[in-house]
Amino acid sequence: MAQPKVALVTGAVQGIGRSIADRLLEDGYRVVYSDVNAAGLETIMEHVESETVRVRAMVLQLDVADESAIQSAVNHVVDAWGSIDILVNNAGIRYVTPVNEITRQEWDRVLAVNLTGTFFMTQAVLPVMRRAGWGRVVNISSFGGQAGPLTSGAHYCASKAGQLALTKVFARALAAEGITVNAVAPAAIETPEMSKMTPESLAQVAKGIPVGRFGKAEEVAAVVSFLVSETAGYITGATFDINGGMLMR
Repeated sequence: MAQPKVALVTGAVQGIGRSIADRLLEDGYRVVYSDVNAAGLETIMEHVESETVRVRAMVLQLDVADESAIQSAVNHVVDAWGSIDILVNNAGIRYVTPVNEITRQEWDRVLAVNLTGTFFMTQAVLPVMRRAGWGRVVNISSFGGQAGPLTSGAHYCASKAGQLALTKVFARALAAEGITVNAVAPAAIETPEMSKMTPESLAQVAKGIPVGRFGKAEEVAAVVSFLVSETAGYITGATFDINGGMLMR
């Protein structure tokens, strides 16, 4: 009997990443919850109810800004489970620093996690996917990478725009090898990140959402669930907007 496909989700302790990892586990995949937050990872297994499901879950501490750690993480998963069929590049950090106050250190950190981490994570799993002749990569970008900042800093928006470009680069390079690469661009999703926003900022964002509400992380996870499936094999290089109608194109 064939083993379930393996999905590696970065930034999986909370928010959108957690919802995606939980959804893929529910869908029957073997799921690696990876995150830099070791304490948060310790709580993951407490929420996996049955032993039959627990054997399909793995937790893995990983800082995607550390290139050597990326390769070690990929090797660990492949040694344990034999493959990585699905990669969800969700790990990210966000600051709201005004453009005149962004330091070089803060700029470099945001780009290292959000953009450079996406590149090297994808590069690291390619040999495994190529051997299998099948793979799915989904990059979690943002409305900020499409339309510029509403509540996020310039470095965050630049990193998310870069993710959209990388999505197309990898999609074109891998299209003939059974590997699809797509992006989703959420906006105004209810996550712990929202706690960093002022009530005034939240009110400003809410006024601009045509559907009249904030989105849910589970709604993002549902789109990712489709994109990593067999059914989505003819979709690559695309960006799926999940923004309640804030950007229509």
